[in-house]
Parts: sequence; structure tokens; C-alpha cells
Amino acid sequence: MGRIKLTQLFKEFFQSERTGGLILVICTIISLLIANSSLSHEYDHLWHLHINLSFGQVDLNHSLEEWINDGLMAVFFLLVGLEIERELYSGELSQFRNAILPILAAIGGMAIPSLTHFLFNHGKPTQQGIGIPMATDIAFSLGILSLLGNRVPVSLKIFLTALAIIDDLGAIIIIAVFYSRNLSLFHLFLALSIFVILVVLNRLKVYSFWIYLAAGAIMWYFMFKSGIHAAITGVLLAFAIPFRNGNKKNPSDSWERALHKPVNYFIVPLFALANTGIHIPPDWYPNLRSNNSLGIMMGLVVGKPLGVFSFSWIATKLKWARLPYGINWKILFGSGVLAGIGFTMSIFITNLAFKGDPTLVLHSKIAILLASLSASTFGLVILSLVLPKKIATKHPVIAEVDG
Repeated sequence: MGRIKLTQLFKEFFQSERTGGLILVICTIISLLIANSSLSHEYDHLWHLHINLSFGQVDLNHSLEEWINDGLMAVFFLLVGLEIERELYSGELSQFRNAILPILAAIGGMAIPSLTHFLFNHGKPTQQGIGIPMATDIAFSLGILSLLGNRVPVSLKIFLTALAIIDDLGAIIIIAVFYSRNLSLFHLFLALSIFVILVVLNRLKVYSFWIYLAAGAIMWYFMFKSGIHAAITGVLLAFAIPFRNGNKKNPSDSWERALHKPVNYFIVPLFALANTGIHIPPDWYPNLRSNNSLGIMMGLVVGKPLGVFSFSWIATKLKWARLPYGINWKILFGSGVLAGIGFTMSIFITNLAFKGDPTLVLHSKIAILLASLSASTFGLVILSLVLPKKIATKHPVIAEVDG
């Protein structure tokens, strides 16, 4: 049996995500309060102020909200990509024995919520929102989990983190494939050509920060012009940045450490402020019974835990995987409920799926907020009931669990 050894990077990651999650909750509450106060008009006007940036022949004129969603969220996706890279090379996902359970749990946690939304919206214009309930918000879910303090076993933190990271990867693929508009193959070719050049530089052991940063900015512009959401550039750049042998001096690790606090303490809270300034309309409650809202809420609150639990159960019964030490089926179900906190990625996909229909975006966001609130409340209550009062000080990585 091995022993769970948390690297300093994972400790910093969890601490950053935990605090970032709590800040995210505070910013969301502030945004909702302002949007439903006498300052609502001014608050909405702030996010729609246009900012024009010109670089020679390049002219970009977008609202503040668009700059956040298209520009700053590329940095968020860069951090997500670096986290995925770390997990694949040296983290929980680097060993098939440890990775198979969170991978299958994440697949179930994406498939069942998406199927749930599809069943409610098949053949309707709102079918486009099928990807909304599929993702887990890492910061929010770990922030809620942290409220249980030292009762939470290390294995549960790692499992939920790995599951959420795989969820994000799935959401990124869905965004790139299904939410692209007016595709320009020429600009896409230019963006991917820059990515290939960066991969070659990686292989040639070129580690200059400025080369990757400058090339990443140019790749972002071409990706933006291609019709594929420009934020995807962040993930491509992450996989081009050298990981080397995973020690503290490698560029990927340095970029990840540098980005954690700006992303969790500034970019994601700013995204929340810009996208949750929801003026609650008088008809908000009846609209919760719409097919789209029901698909989102049922997908996140019911579909998520059902998918995570059922796929994990099947994997263990087929002896493809084992439950990590310190996690039983009740705890795993509770973590599946907590994974129903969609929030950041769900709102992001909503903006893409229903772009051009602000009313539908508004009611989708209300459904996401209510579903995420329900998932966080139910998950916290369930885990508080099923987690032991004290946890062991030493944890094997994997242990057999009966039934």
C-alpha cells in the first residue's frame, strides 16, 4: 500500500480554491443585491461600457462584460489547462489505478445531466443548452467542502478535485465542438499553426516566458476571429507550456503557481460580478417550470449525483476501480451531490448557448443559481451526516471497500 502524499502544490491549490470559492459566493450575493436595488440600471450599464483596443491593423471593440468573458476567461482556461496537465503528468490522473474512478465518475456526471436536459428539451430551441448542467465548479465545490474542516479526508478532496478537473475538460471539448459560430477555417488554421509552433519550441526546450505569452496572445486573436470561443486558447497554451519532469522549476508549475491567486481572487469573482447581476423579473417563479429551467435544475441537482454514483458503482462492481481509502458509498454520493454546483462553467456555456436571447439567458442563470444553491446545501448536509467526526492521520492511496 502506498501513502497519500500531498505535494506542496496541491496544498496551495486546495487552499486557493477553497478561499476563492468563498469569495465567489460573496461576489454573487453582492451582485444580486445591487442588480435588484435602485442602482440596477447603473450596474447593468457598467458591464456594457465599450472598451476599444487598437494594435496597428487590429481593432477590438467590446463591452466590459465581453472582455471579461472572452479575454480574462482565457486566463481562467489557461489555469484549468495547467491543472489538467499537472494531474495527467504527476497527479492523481497520472496512474491509471488511481485515475479510473474519478474519470468514470466524471463521465457519468457529464452524461446523465446532459441526458436529463435533453429529455426535457428534445426538439425545442432550448435543446442547445444541453451542455449547461454538465460541469462542476471547482472553486465553489471545494469552498463548500472546506466548511466541514478537518472532518474531510484527504482522499475526498483529491477525488472531488480530479472529478471537477475532468468535468472541465469535458466542458471545454463541448464548447469547442458544439458552441462555435460562423467558423473561419483560415483563422482556425493560423491559431492551430501557432499552437504547433509552440509545441515544437517545447520539444526544443525553449522555456522563455515572453515567447509563450506573446504567441498565446496572437493565438487568442486568431481563435477569436475563427468563431471558436477565444477562451479555448488558454487550454491550448497550457498544453504547449513545458512541464519537463514536474519539479518546482518547470515552467508549467511556475505559471500555475503565478495564476492561482489572480484567477481565484480576481478573474473568477469578476466573472461572477459581471454575469450574476440578475434583475429578478416578476415571472421568475413560473419560468422555473419551463423545460429549459427544469432540465438545468434536474440535471445539476439529480442528474449529477446519479451519474457520479452509478458510474462509480458500476466501475467497482466490474472491478475496474476501487473506492479510495476513507470514502464509502454514502460519502461518495454526498460528493456527487456537491458536484452539482455548476456555476462558473454552467453560466459560461449559457452565454454561448443562448447568445442573442437575453431573456432565456436570464432565466437559465436563475435556474443555475438555484440549482447550485440546492446542490451546495444538500451536499453539505449529507456530508456532515456521513463523514466521521474524526479522520485517520494516515491514508493509503487505495483500499478495498466492501459493498
